[in-house]
Amino acid sequence: MGFEELKEKQRVMWGAGPFERVEPNLGDMHAAVVERAALQPGERLLDIGCGTGGAAFLAVEAGADVTGLDLSPVLIETARERAAERGLELRLDAGDAESLPYDDASFDVVTSTVGIMFAPGQEAAASELARVTRPGGRTAIASWIWEGSGGGLFRVMAPFQPPPPPGLPSPFDWGREDVVERLLGDAFDLRFEHRESTIAEPTSEAVWEIFSTSFGPLKTLLGTLEPERRNELHDAFVAFFDEYRTEDGIRQPRPYLIAHGTRR
Repeated sequence: MGFEELKEKQRVMWGAGPFERVEPNLGDMHAAVVERAALQPGERLLDIGCGTGGAAFLAVEAGADVTGLDLSPVLIETARERAAERGLELRLDAGDAESLPYDDASFDVVTSTVGIMFAPGQEAAASELARVTRPGGRTAIASWIWEGSGGGLFRVMAPFQPPPPPGLPSPFDWGREDVVERLLGDAFDLRFEHRESTIAEPTSEAVWEIFSTSFGPLKTLLGTLEPERRNELHDAFVAFFDEYRTEDGIRQPRPYLIAHGTRR
């Protein structure tokens, strides 16, 4: 499977949500990215992989002139509806991180919260991010780390789906400092931080209900499985989240990497 065919599948998969039910569990991550972006009022910001608007909306509220881009037209349409409900003004485009529809040096700040990491052409996506960031501009990118609970959901899903296409890099490469330095270090003076984003739900079954109905990759995978295998995936999912049961319910800290820095 070539990257273009894969991206067509991703367009459908990520829009299979409704992802806005998952997004609250990324709220602390969105806030951290916007904080590290160090926005000034009126700055032009591009949020790559904006999903249903989480970080982009925070950037608007911070006074930025915001453009959000996502591969999924469904997520973009949802983001537009949510922005209208909140009275927020921003530009929202369906588009490809590997071929951004913007001029060179168009933005003061470029951000991404677990978005650009899923672009299969990592070098192309990194090159495009650098291209549209003005000299002296900034970037802030948050990506899941494979180890620990950050990649745990994807590890639970892996035995139930076909192996990835040959030559496809892991999205979790963006959670490694050495890889991000290789991808962006020539263009940006980078700094790295390790943080955690916490899922907080009353029970593992509550987490399952949200993710099985609203997280595109899991919902799509379930649609390909026979009932017995769906039950097995459910049981594996619930057992995984039960490891994070506390007196207050499920509290799962998921490690992630923030890469942020200034365009050379």
